[in-house]
Amino acid sequence: MTLSKNDSKKIAVTAALAGDSKKASPVGVFDLGARSSLADFAVLLAVESAPQLEAVEEEVLVRLKQDGIYCLYKDGMRSKNWKVLDYGGVLVHIFDGKAAEFYSIEQLYGECKPVQWQANAPVAKKPAAKKAVAKKAAQKKPAVRKPAAKKGAVKKSPAKKTSVKKPAAKKAARAKKPSRKK
Repeated sequence: MTLSKNDSKKIAVTAALAGDSKKASPVGVFDLGARSSLADFAVLLAVESAPQLEAVEEEVLVRLKQDGIYCLYKDGMRSKNWKVLDYGGVLVHIFDGKAAEFYSIEQLYGECKPVQWQANAPVAKKPAAKKAVAKKAAQKKPAVRKPAAKKGAVKKSPAKKTSVKKPAAKKAARAKKPSRKK
């Protein structure tokens, strides 16, 4: 199956939105045009840590899978600083800041045309959902604390006296000594 350039752009924008939802920053989408025979678009998602890298990767995979688009190839699955997802006409790079500096990503894609991906974002009604949750929390009645049950007085038994035992060596030595009579 060959993707049209418009389909590839939709995939790239969806991947960028998924990365942005997991706080990847900066997020960049580049039109590779005639510069690459591998892909039409590249999506660059920078993250702060290895757990965030995993979360961004998972979010991109899930969002595109919901649209019926499956990843053709994954690279860097054991890596904690760079992963690449290949969707045919779109390459999604997820990396940490150190990898970006080391490979100088800005220079690599500097000559490519950036794509405006945020303008294509659907209008979300999440703030309204947050207000509804806030109203539910405000309507919730405060918990009533019940007084603790009183415990009856408990008689303590007197402490037992323990006899002090002498070491076995001293007992044996006393047994061997004859008693003196005067």
